[in-house]
Amino acid sequence: QVQLVESGGGLVQPGGSLRLSCAASGSIANINAMAWYHQTPGKQRELVAAITSGGSTNYADSVKGRFTISRDNAKNAVYLQMNSLKPEDTAVYYCSAQIRRVGAGGWISYWGQGTQVTVSS
Repeated sequence: QVQLVESGGGLVQPGGSLRLSCAASGSIANINAMAWYHQTPGKQRELVAAITSGGSTNYADSVKGRFTISRDNAKNAVYLQMNSLKPEDTAVYYCSAQIRRVGAGGWISYWGQGTQVTVSS
C-alpha cells in the first residue's frame, strides 16, 4: 500500500505565498519523478511543475519565476513553494509520484487527495 498525503493549502491574498508539501509512505522501493498538478472546475488537470529523481525541474509557463518545486529523497517528499500568487492560481493542487513498490517490477503513478489553494482578497 502506498499513500501520498498533501498539506499546506489554504486562503491567501494576491501577492502572498504558500508552501505545499506532499509525503509518500508505504511499501516504497524507489521514487522516480514527482510533480504537482492543479485543477479547476470544468477543466482538465494540468501540470504545474515536475522534478526528476536527479533534481531536474520543469514548470508550466504560467508559474515560471514564481513557483519552485523541490524534493527530499530521504523523506520521500516533494514541495511546492508558491510566491507572488495570483487569483488565477486558485485551484485544487495534487501531487503525483512515479513509485516502484517493494517486490514489484514496474512503476505506477500515485496521486494525493488534493489540497485547495484559494487566492483572493
